Amino acid sequence: MINVEQLQLGLDVIDKFECRLHRMTDLYHQRMEWLMEGSRKMFGLVKGSRVGLLIDSSDANCGLGRLQDFQAALLRLLDEQLCFRKQFYFLSFGSDLSELWETPRDVNIRTLDEARQWVQDLQPSGSCNLLKAMKRVMKVKKLNTLLIILGSCPDQTSEILADYMQQCMLGRHLPFQTVAYDCSHHMTHMTLRSLVKVSGGRYHLYSTSCQTKGCWSSDLEVLMKELQQASNVLEKIQEIRQGLLGHSPIEAAEQITTEVAKIPPARFLFQPPNHDGPLCLETSSFLPKTSADWLKQHGLKAKKLSLYQVLAPNAFSPLEEFVPILRKTVSSTLHGRAMMQLEWHDGTVKNVHVDPPLLYEYQKQLGRAMSHFERRADWLSTGSRKIWGNICEKRVIILVDISIYNSLHIIHIQHSLRLLLEQQMTNKESFNLFVFGSEVQQYQPQMVSVTPDNLQAAWRWVLTLECSGSRNFMGALKAATENNLHEQGDPCGMYLLTSGIPDQEMDRICSYVAEICGGRDLHLHVCLFSISDDGLSGTVPARYASPGETACALQELARSGRGRFHWFQETGIIESDDIHLILAEIEKAANYSQKCAVLVESLRKRSMKQSGTLPGAGDGLKMLVKRENRCPQKLLTPKPKALSLAREQATGGSGEESSLAVRALTWCPHSAKAALSPAHPNKKWIHSSVENRTKPHKTAKVSKLMFYTEDRNKVGAVYQKYPKMKNMRKTIPFVYLPKEEEICSTSAWLQKFSIKKLGLDLHKLISGLDCVHTKQLVRSIRKRVSAKYCATFPSVEINGVMKHLHLQLHELEEYIEQIERTLSRYLQRLQWLLSGSRCLFGTILEKRVCILLDTSGSTSPYLPALKKELTSLIWEQLSKDSHSFNLLCFAERVDTWQESLVEATDETCHDAVQWASGTIAHGNTCTLEALQRAFQFLDVQGIYLLTDGKPDTSCSLILKETQQMNKGRGVKIHTISFNCMDNTANEFLKKLAAQTGGRFHRCHGAVDGQLAAHKMLAGGFSDEDNPNLPAFEGDDLKRLSREINKARRFLTQAKSIRHLLLEKQMKPDRTGTGT
Repeated sequence: MINVEQLQLGLDVIDKFECRLHRMTDLYHQRMEWLMEGSRKMFGLVKGSRVGLLIDSSDANCGLGRLQDFQAALLRLLDEQLCFRKQFYFLSFGSDLSELWETPRDVNIRTLDEARQWVQDLQPSGSCNLLKAMKRVMKVKKLNTLLIILGSCPDQTSEILADYMQQCMLGRHLPFQTVAYDCSHHMTHMTLRSLVKVSGGRYHLYSTSCQTKGCWSSDLEVLMKELQQASNVLEKIQEIRQGLLGHSPIEAAEQITTEVAKIPPARFLFQPPNHDGPLCLETSSFLPKTSADWLKQHGLKAKKLSLYQVLAPNAFSPLEEFVPILRKTVSSTLHGRAMMQLEWHDGTVKNVHVDPPLLYEYQKQLGRAMSHFERRADWLSTGSRKIWGNICEKRVIILVDISIYNSLHIIHIQHSLRLLLEQQMTNKESFNLFVFGSEVQQYQPQMVSVTPDNLQAAWRWVLTLECSGSRNFMGALKAATENNLHEQGDPCGMYLLTSGIPDQEMDRICSYVAEICGGRDLHLHVCLFSISDDGLSGTVPARYASPGETACALQELARSGRGRFHWFQETGIIESDDIHLILAEIEKAANYSQKCAVLVESLRKRSMKQSGTLPGAGDGLKMLVKRENRCPQKLLTPKPKALSLAREQATGGSGEESSLAVRALTWCPHSAKAALSPAHPNKKWIHSSVENRTKPHKTAKVSKLMFYTEDRNKVGAVYQKYPKMKNMRKTIPFVYLPKEEEICSTSAWLQKFSIKKLGLDLHKLISGLDCVHTKQLVRSIRKRVSAKYCATFPSVEINGVMKHLHLQLHELEEYIEQIERTLSRYLQRLQWLLSGSRCLFGTILEKRVCILLDTSGSTSPYLPALKKELTSLIWEQLSKDSHSFNLLCFAERVDTWQESLVEATDETCHDAVQWASGTIAHGNTCTLEALQRAFQFLDVQGIYLLTDGKPDTSCSLILKETQQMNKGRGVKIHTISFNCMDNTANEFLKKLAAQTGGRFHRCHGAVDGQLAAHKMLAGGFSDEDNPNLPAFEGDDLKRLSREINKARRFLTQAKSIRHLLLEKQMKPDRTGTGT
């Protein structure tokens, strides 16, 4: 039973509480209406007694008919709010700054009139340099509020402005009130929000557009949250009155509290202006490029602004020559006075003639180039490019992660897609959208053309998305590639936006991506959006990784798809491949400029030093003395005579061994008029003396240079340097391998980067005269014994010979590091050779080529796949490297695409693909006729013959005729075996390629090779035998796999030797004697 009096009392309390809630909601509504009136609607409520105003006067904000409305709004702000403050300060900013006063002024009638006149005189002034204005206003003291009115996108990024303000705000409290005045640009809102976050201020948004007319501010957001909570409580009170939650007010209050706590925070997420409205499509006036392609046209090397390109005409290598009369190698010393020495890019030192005017002009060009690079980096950091990177392909597939872990960020994801559709999709050919959690949803079954209607429909579809499930990467990738990549055309790019690591294993996903992207012009780009762990709301992901581990895994996924990696968060970009290349080019330009400054400064100091040592005009004697001191003349070697040789023998030899004749020759009379004794008549004796003096010795001895003195024909001696002993010890070289792939054969590539060329042959490093383990016969004991300390050094067997290890442990560690770097680079080269059209056709080396395709009846099952690979060859290799080419198909007869070689332009490539798609398989294989037709092109440099079997005619006849046709021309024939299991046919193709200096290629084992290379790069090189590379038969692949196996063998041996040295160090030293 419920007490009626208590129930009546409880209802009275509820009634009073409900009445108070209604009064509070009315007060909130009145406050909101008041905040949306007059100047408060446009600029918000201005707080503080000493206010500083930063007003955007750029062309974007004060032009195009906006100036009068903006001036009227500012005058209204003066009359309604600023006139009640104690002090104010005005500063407008565009490209330049314009301030009303240098310091804040008191508010009175005179200053108000000056402020009104200043506002009416505002004029557009270029761009929006907000950073310059912030630097100026931070020097103004006595301000306690800063009002920033921004109507356009600032020149600087939000990260730069936020970092600067964070440094300036240390130890200072100056709250910012930022106003986005009639501006819907996403970067403007992000910049103002970041400034508010740094200073602890408030944000206000005002818009006059038809769709988003109104305002929004931090004050209104607080009131809206309070109104929402009050509305929820009132709903619960109504349910109490209807008896839906029981009769106890206490129980009802508990349930109200529980229900309010269950309200998801996503309901309070702020939606950007015009979030649900239609797209505002922007048309791009140029075709975007990746930074790598952009730098090929605008980089330092492309613009010939490399320091070494500029200094090359005035750079000379130092020369050393052997002078017989001095019996040593000398070098020129002219560069010490007239030139500067500079380390070249290849590690050598060159003598450079420094031309200061040339270097000054070069530094100016570097400055302009760096400004161009900075504008490129800023452009890549604005709009949708900050989230998605630069969309470059004509055909685009978007994959978006809408798992349950992103539920608090669904508005951000939708807004990111909106920016992408508005800013970067209008100049594309076709697109499709895929979203995935545990299940995959797609906008259309296949890719659709880019039209305004399709883009608007896609945006309406995006607004219906809801987050659910986990991250099914594999399902999304399969759905995206199964129905959208049937036909070959323009390059296709898949852009994956995710916030975490997938459900599946990364190795499996990377292998699948490498497989689908190989053989076609398809790239997978990964965009990682970092969210805090607080956003998970208690939901634990299926697979969790730290932000760093997630970034590394997704970066590897992008590398597998030959794409780019982009990592960002709400505050800005963390890592971007495109921006990284631009920053590297800026750093290179700064390094070049610094080297120029060092060269000019060194030349200036040398000139000042030389001018300080130059004498006056009247000091003739001093000038002569200083010149002699500055450049002493070397004495000439005296002409060999018997007397000088004898005296040399007397000074150098011992007294016991000198003969009487020699002693007589060394006698000198006391009289100055006495003549010297004649030279010894025996020329053989003189020759033998010279021979004995110049005979090389095994041990190092002091060498002397003899000459006459002016003191009674005495002989003087100049002692020269001791000869250097040859060092038998070998050092571990540092390996430099280029990251970019060079278009050349494996043979030519290994001539520069083989293990032997890099100096990493382990057997040669271990072998030497100082480490041979030998035994010698001791006659007293009649045994062959080792050296006394032989057991101290570890021994290994190298090629059947026992060697002592003279390498130390740190040297072995360095060798292992270098050989692992080399092996990784070899595997990357192998992956490159097995990717795309190179897998079937190999690498196209020559500039003018002719492609011969076998379309006989035996190729009928494989002809569709062959057409796809040929299309990939045309667009991937022939088009990109500006080749001149022609296509020939041969079966019973020969069909040519063109009558001569044509340049690979977009039009000709499209025509070639169209022509190849119409070929059919039939008839026999007339290989000889096809080769004869190809040799009729006089300017051809290389012929690529693809066939699946033996020719109809004799193989020896083809070899003989080909040799006859190729006399004096040097045309290389590269043969390609396609699905040919006939050993005789393959041997014929090998002979044909070897006869003309070409290469034999066969793509057998390509998939296994890709998988093995990926496993080694991902899992390390712990096992020499697992995984094994397949037995390649093509020349390029076979040579490279042989070098890879050699490197793996050396790595295993080096690790075994390291283990042996570690065991040797752990054992106690037993060679010492006991006490």
